[in-house]
Formats: sequence, structure tokens, C-alpha cells
Amino acid sequence: MQYQKFVAVLVLLSLSPLALASPCSADNQFRSAAQDTWRGWGGSPANTRSNNDPANPLDSSSLPRLSLKWAYGFAGVRSVIGNPALQGNRIFIGDENGKVYALDRETGCEDWIFQADNGVRTMPLIEQIAGRWLLVFGDRSANVYAVDAMTGSPVWKTKVEDHRAAIITGAPQFVYLEGMTSADRVIIGISSSEEGLGAVPTYPCCSFRGSVVALDALNGETVWKTYTIQSPVQETGEGKFGPSGGAIWSAPTLDEELGQLYVTTGDAYSAPADIATDAVMALGLADGEIRWNHQGTAGDIWTVICMTPNAFDECGPDQDYGSPAMLVTTTSGTILVAGQKSGIVRAYDRAGGNVLWQTALVEDTTVFGGKIVWGGAADANNSYWGMGNNDIAAVSHADGAVVWQRTIPPVAGMENHPGLEGPVTLSHDILLSPGWDGMLRALSTTTGDTLWEYNTARAFETINDVPAEGGSLGAVGQVVEDGLLLVTSGYVGVKNGDTGNVLLVFELAPR
Repeated sequence: MQYQKFVAVLVLLSLSPLALASPCSADNQFRSAAQDTWRGWGGSPANTRSNNDPANPLDSSSLPRLSLKWAYGFAGVRSVIGNPALQGNRIFIGDENGKVYALDRETGCEDWIFQADNGVRTMPLIEQIAGRWLLVFGDRSANVYAVDAMTGSPVWKTKVEDHRAAIITGAPQFVYLEGMTSADRVIIGISSSEEGLGAVPTYPCCSFRGSVVALDALNGETVWKTYTIQSPVQETGEGKFGPSGGAIWSAPTLDEELGQLYVTTGDAYSAPADIATDAVMALGLADGEIRWNHQGTAGDIWTVICMTPNAFDECGPDQDYGSPAMLVTTTSGTILVAGQKSGIVRAYDRAGGNVLWQTALVEDTTVFGGKIVWGGAADANNSYWGMGNNDIAAVSHADGAVVWQRTIPPVAGMENHPGLEGPVTLSHDILLSPGWDGMLRALSTTTGDTLWEYNTARAFETINDVPAEGGSLGAVGQVVEDGLLLVTSGYVGVKNGDTGNVLLVFELAPR
């Protein structure tokens, strides 16, 4: 036991902040939870990516006053995979080299930098737990960390999956379950790089199963863990295994009213394709028990080998879910809405998982995926979806009717970087749409017309003197909070996007 305590101390020491820079200009002050206007990846536990709070002044009338405040360059980075988060006077973001930064919101000054074991893609979760502000995030080695948000000092670290291909890409969520043991909980999904390993001829494909884990937020201990695929992995032939897949690429969606959470899952990697692949699932918040499951595409077996001459006959269309479901409160009640890579948007009865309506935003939903990928946004009336075919659309929550649909091709000179499938963001009456061509556009939520645009695919003078330029806008969503707009530019992804290494902070000029 003493040896284990000694090892634990060494681990925590090894995770200390890399450097403490000179004091930043602004006081390191955080706001209370009641003052938050954007929480987690989706803006709230409902993942609607919408900020209609009066404290957020960005709308169509104020757009002309929006300008760049400062730019920060990430050294040694060619693809910005981390999602930025804002709390009080600090902006937090991770990078592909495993560094997690706390930056002064006014000046970009580095308050502290923490070094994780691997790249950090998840948007950090910032919560005040037992009187202490914690920053929680995952890395590409399936580790979940909690550090002191004020100092960057490590608090706990938990490896949530031992499979060698396990990674964490979706942001964590926080929930407090009153009256329960380990009431403060972090909920996080686990995804996988086995889709890529499956293309290696010598790799025994495949054995990874996606899962959801609930951790005690005070110490990182596992409260429960539920695999999306319930059947154990078995050998199905020489060097072949299954069922596998069902990775969870995105943040869970919390429904405290019904005491459950929702996750969306990836495709199968090998036969047999389990019913939990390409699916929307509901689990109990308290115990992780699966309550219902709805599969969008059956038999979708896909790895990177399907893109090579060695593709097998049973390769599916790669139509998994890359984005979370959204819990939407409409004028007639609360529904769950999710968009699939097939281009289909569905609304679900959240209690039983029955489909209320479904709408196809493309003519052919049977072809290769890549239509709706990184996530939509929703207000009370509509959900909004950017797609890989250069289309963006608004869908009515009442009946699934298409309210408007626009085609926005890439700008001149960036024709080889098409697509609008990055996460869209709502700010009152405007919809922020990121493009693979590097353009950030603000569209009217009423008509879809372009009201404003900014080219991020260029060089920037940075606050930290690191050479930086922007590129494609891909998996990372824009954050609108407390008078700031946070944008990262430069995402390579699987489409060979235009490289970049910059964080851009915009603000509104005074009237």
C-alpha cells in the first residue's frame, strides 16, 4: 500500500504544469454556475449549441462591430483539434501534443500550461466541485484528468479503457445526483482508433467496444461503466474477431428530468454488426443501464480498409453518428433530435425512443456517409445542420419539414476544400457556420442568407509571437460567451484539410 501511494505521488508530480508564466493582467476569477452562458461542448448539457442569453450581445444587429481581438499560435501544431472553453477571465484549450493551456481572456497571456500523456481533443469541462474549480478533459490514450483550474495542478487521473486503440474525443459532462453515493459525477464516452488499425493486414480485426463511463468527480474513481455492445467479443475466424465498434465520438446529452443520458454511436468494425452500432441510445444516469436503443443503419461494417483496393465485400456506407443528440424544448414539449452521417435527421420520443419524424436532407441516403458529421444547433422552433456536400439547412421541430436549405460552395482558391460539416453555433438570430475552405460565416436563422463572413485561412500576428496561420474549419465548434467569440482554425481531419495552428478571439467594438 505504501508503495502504491509513493507511485501515485510520482505520477501526480509528473503531471505538474509545464511552466508558470509571469502573472497575467486580469485576475484569475471565475463566475458562479448561475452566471454561465455556455457550458460544455454543446453550450449546455442539452447540447443544443445555442446561446440566447441576454448577457450574450452577438446578433445580426451587432455583427458589423465584430472584430479580431487577438490571435494565439500553437507551437509545433499543424492541426488544431482542441475545443476552446471560456470561464471568467480564462480561456482553456488543449492541443494535439497534449498541452492544455489557461490563457488570459484579455491579453492571451499564459497563466499555466499542463502536459497530458497524449493529444487533448475534448473541450474541457469547468465545474466548481466541493468548493474547488476543476478542469476535466480526456486525451487520446483514454485518460481522463482533473486539474485545479486556478493553478493547473493535477488532482486526479483515471484510465477509463485498457484497449490499446481506445481514445477520448467527446467532451465530458457533469451531473450532481442528490442523495446518491458519489453524487458529483463526470460522464464521458470512449471512442477508438481501431477504424484505422483495421486497415493493417496483420491486425486482428476487431475487438474494441465503445462505452460510457461515470466517474466520481472528487477522486476519479469509476462509479459505473456500460459498453454500447453488450455481447462479448469472440473469435469469428482466423485472425478475425467481433462484434466490435459502437464508439462514442461525441459528448453525452443529459436529461435530468427523466434521469437519463443519451449517446450516439459509431459503425461496426467487424461482423456481426451489433444493433448498438450507428445508433442513438438512452442510459440511466444513476446506474448506466441501457433503457432504449434506436439503430439508424443496420449492417454498417466499416474501417479504413474500405477505402483501399483491399476492401471487403461487406463494407458498409460509414453512416455512424459523429455528433451528439440534442435535447430540445419546443412549444409543444421536449424532444430528442439527432443527425446522422447519412443526411437523415430524426426526432425521438425521449422516454421510449420512438421516432416522431425523420427528414432526409439529401436525395440518396444510402451512399457513403459524411453528410451530417460534427453537429447541429437548435432553438425552440428549428434545428440547423451543415453538411459535407456544401449544403446547410433548417428543419422544423414541429413536423420535420425543411424550412430552408442553402448551397454554399467554397471560396475561390479553396475549391479543393469543400464542405460545411463543422459544428454550427446559434447566437440569437444568427447561425455561425464553419467551412473547410476556412471561411466562418454568419447566416440568418430565418432565411439562411449570409450576413457576415471572415476568412481565417491566412497568416496572423499572434499575441505570443509564435508564427501562425489558419486553415480549414472542421471538427472544432465556435464558442459564443460573455461578449467573446472563440474560433480555432486549421483542421486536417480525414479530408486532408488545410493545416493551421491558431486560436482567434473576437469581440464586439463599443457602440
